[in-house]
Amino acid sequence: MSELIKWFEKRRETKALTIIQQHLAITTSIVEDLEKAVKAAVNGDLRELQNCVERIVSGEKEADSLRRKVMDEVSKGELPPTAREDIMHLVKRVDMVADWSRESTRVLMATPMEHVPASIKKQFVEMAKGVKECAIMLQKCINKILTKSEEALQAADAVEREEEKVDDLHETARTLLGKEDLQRAGIAVLAGQLFEVLEMIADACEDACDQVRVIMVRK
Repeated sequence: MSELIKWFEKRRETKALTIIQQHLAITTSIVEDLEKAVKAAVNGDLRELQNCVERIVSGEKEADSLRRKVMDEVSKGELPPTAREDIMHLVKRVDMVADWSRESTRVLMATPMEHVPASIKKQFVEMAKGVKECAIMLQKCINKILTKSEEALQAADAVEREEEKVDDLHETARTLLGKEDLQRAGIAVLAGQLFEVLEMIADACEDACDQVRVIMVRK
């Protein structure tokens, strides 16, 4: 068993672990708001879109703050250097989920949905939903380390399966972009960028669960 897992099991109530769980919860909430933002944009609900984006912006800033707090707490503790690096890498990778979600809102806000074909709008919504599922499964995966470490690897596999579904959706999205008659080049560029950044969120979830595997198998 890795030194980090032993530390988790002995110190479930430490400040560092509490902050990690807060960071996870906020990150998941950000991705959930992103799905709502995409739906609002597609439906032309500009007020709801703005509200969602504001929550995402605020959440991403809070996630950054919590990431720094985790780093500070871990650096003060008695963890061995390798275990300290493991937890720092994990938190950084989770933070990338929040960062890519924020980037997605930038592209989303720049995309004039009234000029986007219905089939592509539908794919935006499907990918946002898939990304949300990735984030929810990632939260469950990391919480397994903190509660039932023996189940963490199975949970990591579940994250990977969700990421593969998003990959499939992205492949379909590319096909749609090739088939649809997009009247303005800018629309095609922005739609392609939005699909790309949504996939990056799922990839970030997979990267984080890969770090879970590192933690679990390290001796």
